[in-house]
Amino acid sequence: MSKINSSLFSANEHALQQAYGDCPKCNSVLALRHSKNGPFIGCSSYPDCDYTKPLKEYQESIIKVIDGSSCPSCQHELAIKKGRYGLFIGCTNFPDCHHIESPKKSAETKIVCPSCKEGELQKRPNKHGHYFYSCNTYPKCKYVVNDPPVVHECPACNWPIMLDKSSQGQRVLRCPQKHCQHKVDIEKDISE
Repeated sequence: MSKINSSLFSANEHALQQAYGDCPKCNSVLALRHSKNGPFIGCSSYPDCDYTKPLKEYQESIIKVIDGSSCPSCQHELAIKKGRYGLFIGCTNFPDCHHIESPKKSAETKIVCPSCKEGELQKRPNKHGHYFYSCNTYPKCKYVVNDPPVVHECPACNWPIMLDKSSQGQRVLRCPQKHCQHKVDIEKDISE
């Protein structure tokens, strides 16, 4: 039976030290750490030193410059970029200009917001790919509903819109007001 060479283990530690480097704050060894948000690189002298950095550096990269486009802030061209949170449209004059746009345009519903009566409700995707409908004057107006709005006054509370919902296999209109929740059967309402 052969003996295990213990110098192999110390060589591995030395290799990791060179891979992550030294802490720029206190010159201690940087090490791979774990948190509820995933792995990161942190100082081995924690809690005395709180230096951290992401395991993977996220830098935006330009995928394609949009010909004929113009940044509304600085008039430079816009580009499709890939960043930490996915694709987005941003100014090519970054970091001097921080203008960004979502590549997914929200759809206008042409329904006036029942809360502020100034904006219109827009169909927007959330980060999970589901849609919701919110006022386009956000953050001034924070009105939002999760189901498609329909211009139909609620017979119970006179709220100007109702929501198109499926309930037990049938389509109904439901009042979005929490204190009301009145339902109208679509087939009965159309025939009247």
